[in-house]
Amino acid sequence: MKIYRVGGCVRDRLLGLPIKDRDWVVVGATPEEMRAQGFTAVGKDFPVFLHPQTKEEYALARTERKTGPGYTGFSFYAAPDITLEDDLLRRDITINALAEDDDGTIIDPFNGRADLDRKLLRHVSPAFVEDPVRILRVARFAARFAALGFKVADETRQLMQTMVQNGEVDALVPERVWQETQRALTEQQPWVFFEELRACNALAKLFPEIDQLFGVPQPAEYHPEIDTGVHTLMVLQQATRLSSDPRVRFAALVHDLGKGTTPRADWPKHIAHEARGVPLVKALCKRLRVPNDFRDLALLVTEHHLLFHRAKELRPSTTLELLQRLDAFRRPERFEQFLLACEADSRGRTGYEDRTLTQPAILHRALAAAQSVDIQTLLAQGIEGKGLAERLFQLRSEAIALSQEAP
Repeated sequence: MKIYRVGGCVRDRLLGLPIKDRDWVVVGATPEEMRAQGFTAVGKDFPVFLHPQTKEEYALARTERKTGPGYTGFSFYAAPDITLEDDLLRRDITINALAEDDDGTIIDPFNGRADLDRKLLRHVSPAFVEDPVRILRVARFAARFAALGFKVADETRQLMQTMVQNGEVDALVPERVWQETQRALTEQQPWVFFEELRACNALAKLFPEIDQLFGVPQPAEYHPEIDTGVHTLMVLQQATRLSSDPRVRFAALVHDLGKGTTPRADWPKHIAHEARGVPLVKALCKRLRVPNDFRDLALLVTEHHLLFHRAKELRPSTTLELLQRLDAFRRPERFEQFLLACEADSRGRTGYEDRTLTQPAILHRALAAAQSVDIQTLLAQGIEGKGLAERLFQLRSEAIALSQEAP
């Protein structure tokens, strides 16, 4: 039995990055031998065991064979005669097909270290085309390592395009698409994930609502970048700059989907695109089974982002209605998320990235003013039911009006 560190922990050590998780491969062992040493079996499809002390995962070296369409259509073979190189051969990209033994010696049968030096994301073998999840993973690694200068190898992108053309992407289940997307939204440059999907034509298959934004013009007066798809990724870039919260980033990504359905005759204007975007966001979230907290924030930003932009000119009653729709009194965290996503929308335009914005301060003052109205005083006066709601709305509107007069 020989044990090796493999994959991301080896890659990240060579890149000088923090190591979050360690993966291990065991060569020359049987499940019975692993259990005899105190390991606990946890793998369903192939032998994976938890270390008795560290609880880290140790997998028996294995090979895999394509047996059907999609990413689930594989059979696995694990036995003592499987070599470390056999196991590394089934991995997706060369920088993930590295191993390290107890002495610190790097085992690199597929030139992963050279690709680290060349900053290339390159597939290990032609078997890459057998698993469509690898398209999502390569795009996600591109988003993670773009800041270090990594690029997808031309030949790998060509394989990804071939997979899309052959319909492999159609076999992906929604849960896996969203899992990789959510992880991509936490990466250092998440917009690169969507750029890579578009480069291999997978964006049109997986996120058609986003793909159709490219080539749709906007008024140059407000959007010097003009193209709505370009603007969308710029907004995601600004959301990443403002917040590490993937919910904020997702809301920023989908807030303008309605512009993709504007009739050509109306271009470059997009009247009522907010309302038209709401059913598109709902459909996307339903299709990919997006969690409710992601969906709910995205819907609020989609429907109300123009009210944020017009905060300075809103009537006090309209401002209060916005705060109520956002449930800002009970959910201040979501109110802050809304402000961040809308701020990203404002900054996600050529030349607007670092401009001073007054809208967040205006809406913060409005909320504080509305919160200053003491509902207990009204209750003590015997006001209740519909009368209480109406009086509370009136007093809060008046308080907001005073806040708007402040310099």
